[in-house]
Amino acid sequence: MTGFNTNIYRFLIISSFITFIIVVLFGISQTLTYLNTDADRSSMLHLALNKEKLYVPKVTWKDTMNPGRSIEKQVMIDIEEDYLNAWYVSNIAYQDNKLEGVDNYYTTSALQNIHTIIQDNSSRDISIHSTTINHNLTLDFYSADGQLAIITDSDVKEYQYVYQEDNLLFEIEEKSDYQALMLLEDGYWRIRHLIKKENNRQDIHKKSNGYTKVIRYRIYVDNKEYQIKGINYYPQKTPWDMFGNDYDINLIKEDFDMIKAAGLNTIRIFVPYHAFGKEQVAIEQLKKLRQVLDEAKAHNLMAIVTLFDFYGDYSVLNWTLTHRHAEQIVSSLKDHKGILAWDIKNEPNLDFDSRGKENVVGWLKEMILQIKQYDPNHLITIGWSDVESSAILKEEVDIVSFHYYQDIDDFDDDFLELDIKIDKPLILQEFGLSSNWSFWNVFGATEKNQAEYHQQFQKKISEKKIHYLSWTLYDFKNVPSSVVGKLPWRKHKQKHFGFIDKHGKKKKSFKHISN
Repeated sequence: MTGFNTNIYRFLIISSFITFIIVVLFGISQTLTYLNTDADRSSMLHLALNKEKLYVPKVTWKDTMNPGRSIEKQVMIDIEEDYLNAWYVSNIAYQDNKLEGVDNYYTTSALQNIHTIIQDNSSRDISIHSTTINHNLTLDFYSADGQLAIITDSDVKEYQYVYQEDNLLFEIEEKSDYQALMLLEDGYWRIRHLIKKENNRQDIHKKSNGYTKVIRYRIYVDNKEYQIKGINYYPQKTPWDMFGNDYDINLIKEDFDMIKAAGLNTIRIFVPYHAFGKEQVAIEQLKKLRQVLDEAKAHNLMAIVTLFDFYGDYSVLNWTLTHRHAEQIVSSLKDHKGILAWDIKNEPNLDFDSRGKENVVGWLKEMILQIKQYDPNHLITIGWSDVESSAILKEEVDIVSFHYYQDIDDFDDDFLELDIKIDKPLILQEFGLSSNWSFWNVFGATEKNQAEYHQQFQKKISEKKIHYLSWTLYDFKNVPSSVVGKLPWRKHKQKHFGFIDKHGKKKKSFKHISN
């Protein structure tokens, strides 16, 4: 009897296992079928768009009054969502020359026009990378049966990069008005007609309150001329992660005391894009940033805030995500008197080869306009990694910043050439020498060499009255691989640029931290 029961148990276990395997294989089969069906792929795209924000231009409803039936709030939200998704999927279609997912947001008649454009572009190896920055919506009509809506979309700011194969043919930047007729079909608001209209309006720019400004090559703060004497700053324990889990405002206060006592008046700090929440900025991170700026102001230190640290995408389709990121940070701090300038991006020219110069510069140019829109009160700059790149977008920024790690003996000639070329204040935003003599670099500089370097540089700075921020206050015990890679000799070098060693002792160079 015991043997009989054991066999039954074995049979049930084996049967259950076989049934489980069959169910798993069936599920995999169905998933593969789902993925290999064009209609299903588009359905998946629709679900992805609704689940994750991939496209977030600035949207404003100017008027939702309807002479007939009043529109419900949820319906308005649905129309806005499907209308923006229609723009997004058409942008992808023109970039990839494929129609996948477009039928979820356009009716059959509207699809024909998109299909014709894609066929023509594909035959000529042309692709269009595009995005819209903002949409200003007005409800013109909403039918009594709730199945039809007509909206006007005014002052739509559009960017297009037109490529033939991998060659950029031209860039287009324009503002347009559109009128869209949308039908409710199968639960989606689909575009039946999208008509482009002429737009002759001019931009209206906000005026600065003049707290920080530039007049004839000089920087002014609160109507007093300001000479930058500063340093790039990370707390010693949290390099490249100032606002992370080990954030400690008390240690930062102590560092600000030391920085001020050393004769400096400015710090440069960094806001990492992903750590701050990307397009949905974390309130807690924003509170930390404000707290640091409050402490800087309390210590009579001005701050240059470098945005988008560890960001390197720049693709046109993702521009709106970075715009929402900048909007939340900049708008909330636009009146803070501890900020001297917004630095759009650290060393963006290092991404030219991997991301394309035109993509990087286009993103920077539009980001400058975005930040000026939300904050007309503070200066704007870009932290170029070298002298050669610093003239890029010189007309768009308020102050021109460059980094200098070349031979100090070449500095005078390089600076003179730049000073002749650019008629705006010049900021030596990073410079320094690593005291990295060690097993990893037997030909590296010693602490004595580092002190001599800073002594010589401060003499040049004083003679030419140059705005400066040296790199950096501290030596670091650890440097993330994301900063300089994994090679130990590169990491070791980056650890020893500070004026204070890893044990908290002032190095010989500290005597020359300011002039």
